[in-house]
Amino acid sequence: MPHTGGCQCGQYRYELDVLEKSHVCHCRMCQKATGGLFAALVGAPPAQFRWTTKPPPDYWSSNLARRPFCPDCGTPLGFAYDHADARIYVTIGSLDHPEDAPVTIQFGTESKLPYVQFCEGLPQEQTGEAPAASEFLAGLVSRQS
Repeated sequence: MPHTGGCQCGQYRYELDVLEKSHVCHCRMCQKATGGLFAALVGAPPAQFRWTTKPPPDYWSSNLARRPFCPDCGTPLGFAYDHADARIYVTIGSLDHPEDAPVTIQFGTESKLPYVQFCEGLPQEQTGEAPAASEFLAGLVSRQS
């Protein structure tokens, strides 16, 4: 059975065959994109993700990443880097069963707010800490204010 989810108003719905790399990201882009203290995301390879309705619009938060959202109810629906084999992420809160995606790691911890205390026993990584990530992100141009 696929994992399903969508926006608050139901206009945009999706399915994932797998749930991979469930995490929270504390980076400033994710904070601003969700309006929250962090983004909680889980992904799937492109071949294992599909919109079951028309695809929602994307906001390109940088030259490297897009963020689908519902323009009617405002639900942030996910995140994806702009390359063909990139995992597609959805917001864990938009899943019909978010309990199926337990968080396994925290990213962007350089921007983690000091009063946010949860999942402290999980691995943590700063943005661009891994060499491959650092190289990829070197060309990032933010489109957020």
